[in-house]
Amino acid sequence: MTEEILSAVTNEVFSVWFLIGAALVFWMQAGFAMVEAGFTRAKNTGNILMKNLMDFCIGTVVFILIGFGLLFGEDVVGIIGKPGFDIFTNYANFDWSNFVFNLVFCATTATIVSGAMAERTRFISYCVYSGVISAVIYPIEAHWIWGGGFLAQMGFHDFAGSTAIHMVGGISALIGAAMLGPRIGKFVKDKAGKIVKVNAFPGHNLPLGCLGCFILWFGWYGFNGAAATSVPQLGSIFLTTTVAPAVATVVCMIFTWIKYGKPDVSMCLNASLAGLVAITAPSDVTDCFGAIVIGAVAGVLVVFGVWLLDNVLRVDDPVGAVAVHCLNGIWGTIAVGLFATTSAPGNDSIVGLFYGGGFRQLVIQLTGFVCVAGWTAVTITIAFLVIKATLGLRVTEEEEIVGLDSMEHGLPSAYSGFAIQDISMAMETMDESVALGEGTYEAASRLQIDKAVPVVAESGDLDVNGVPIFNTGMHKITIIAKLARFDTLKKAMNDLGVTGMTVTQVMGCGIQKGAGEYYRGVEMDATLLPKIKVEVIVSKIPVETVVEAAKKALYTGHIGDGKIFVYNVLKVVKVRTGEEDYKALQDVE
Repeated sequence: MTEEILSAVTNEVFSVWFLIGAALVFWMQAGFAMVEAGFTRAKNTGNILMKNLMDFCIGTVVFILIGFGLLFGEDVVGIIGKPGFDIFTNYANFDWSNFVFNLVFCATTATIVSGAMAERTRFISYCVYSGVISAVIYPIEAHWIWGGGFLAQMGFHDFAGSTAIHMVGGISALIGAAMLGPRIGKFVKDKAGKIVKVNAFPGHNLPLGCLGCFILWFGWYGFNGAAATSVPQLGSIFLTTTVAPAVATVVCMIFTWIKYGKPDVSMCLNASLAGLVAITAPSDVTDCFGAIVIGAVAGVLVVFGVWLLDNVLRVDDPVGAVAVHCLNGIWGTIAVGLFATTSAPGNDSIVGLFYGGGFRQLVIQLTGFVCVAGWTAVTITIAFLVIKATLGLRVTEEEEIVGLDSMEHGLPSAYSGFAIQDISMAMETMDESVALGEGTYEAASRLQIDKAVPVVAESGDLDVNGVPIFNTGMHKITIIAKLARFDTLKKAMNDLGVTGMTVTQVMGCGIQKGAGEYYRGVEMDATLLPKIKVEVIVSKIPVETVVEAAKKALYTGHIGDGKIFVYNVLKVVKVRTGEEDYKALQDVE
C-alpha cells in the first residue's frame, strides 16, 4: 500500500515538473529575444522583439490547427501523424500537458531562424515562414523521432531536440540567410566583385545579450530535464546540462584568447549556447566525461562556424545562429552514437562507440541526421522560394539603412527616453567600417550619399516632407568630416568661391582601419578619431551648391563620411569696416 502511495505521489510530482519544464522552455523565448536584440543594431530592436513574440503566437495558432496532429496523431506508415481535432471534439480526454509541452518546443525551432535573417527580412514574410515551420516542417520530422515514426522505430535517440529542434532551425537559418543575402556593408568587394574584407557589426547591447544567454541556460534545465522520469535521471541530466556549456565556454575563451589576442565576449556567450545545444540530444544517456568532451568540441566548433560563414560561405549571420544551432545540433546528434553509456540513470540499452557499443548506434544517428536534414533543406527552400516570388523576402535598401523599427513598425526607437547612440543614427555617422555598397560618388545612389553625408537643417528650414529648404539670405554651414578629407573639401569650397572658413579640430567616436581589435573573429578598427569642423557663411553662393560640393568631396561610400548642418543667420557684422549682412560676406565668397 505504501509503495502504491509513493508511486502515485511520484507520478503526480513528475507530472507537475513536466509542466514546470514547459514553462521554463516558454521563458526561453525571452532569452532568444534578448540575445538576438543585443547582438544586432538598435535600429532593429523593436522588429526583433516583435518577431520573437509572433513566433510563439503564430506557432500556437497553427499548432492547434494542424501541427499537433501531424506530430502526435495516429502514425501513418511511420512518416506522418494523422491530423485530428480532438482538442475541439474531445477536450475532456485531451492530453493538455503534452500539447503545451510540445508547443513550446515547436516555437523554439522557428525562433532560431530569426537571428540569422535579422535586420533585413520583411516582417510579413517572416510571419509566413515562421508559420510554415511550426505547421508542417517541424511537426513531421518530430513525428519521425518522438511520435512513433520510422526513426523512433529504428532506435534513433534525440532526447530533447539537438536534431528535431536545433539542427532543423539551424539549417533553415543557413538557407534563409544565404537566399536573403548579407546586410549592406557586411562584405567589401573590389572592382572585380571579389570579396576582400569582412566588416564587423558589433551588437548594440551586450549586457542584454548576456542576460538572454543566462535566461536560455536557466530555461535549458526544463528543456532537457522536463521529460525525466526519476530523480536520479533528472539529477544526471542537470549535471550534463551544466558541465557541457561550462566547458564549451572555457574552451572558447582560451581558443579566442590565443587566436585573436583577447578573449571574445560575444563568442563566449555563443559558446555557452553551443554547449547547451550539443548536450541536448545525449543529455540523458551520457556521463560527466562525455559531457566534458561534447562541450569542448562545441566550444571550438562555434568559433569555426562563425569563421566558416564569414570567410568561406560568405553568409551573413548576425547572431551566430547557424554556428550555434546547426553545427552543434549535428554534433549533438552524432555524440549520442559516441558517448552513450548505460551508467547514465534510466539508460539500459543505448551504448556509444567510445563505451564499447560499436558502430550500430552511430550509424542510426547518422541516418537520422541525413533524413531530417534532407527533409528540412528541401521544404524550407521551397517555402523561401515561394515567399520570395510572392511577398518578397528582403526589405528595400532604404528600409534596411533607416532601420526596420521605423520602416516596418512605425517605431521611432525601441529606447524612447534613453540617450542611446545607435549605429543607424548617431554612431553610424562616425563609423567608417560600415560600407554602403558603392565607393564612388558618381556610382552611388542618392540614398547612399545622403546616408554617408547627411544634411541637418533647422526645423524651420524643412518642407512638409522633411526636406531641407534654403530660403533665407544668409546661412551658416557646418561640416564635420575626417581629417584626411580636409584638403579635398577645402579645394571644393575654394572652387566655388568660398575662401573664408573657420576650421576646428574635434574628437569623434569612429573606427580606424587596422587597429587589431576583434569582434566575433572579425578585425575591427579603434575608436576616438580626430575630426575637423569646418564652418562657412554664404549668401551669394546657393546653399544647395555648397552642400552638394561638400558631399562630393567627403563621400567614400561609408556611413560616417561626414555630416553637414545648415543654419539661418540673422546678422553678420564685419568688425573692421562695420559692414553688415550681405556686404560683410563679399570678401569671403
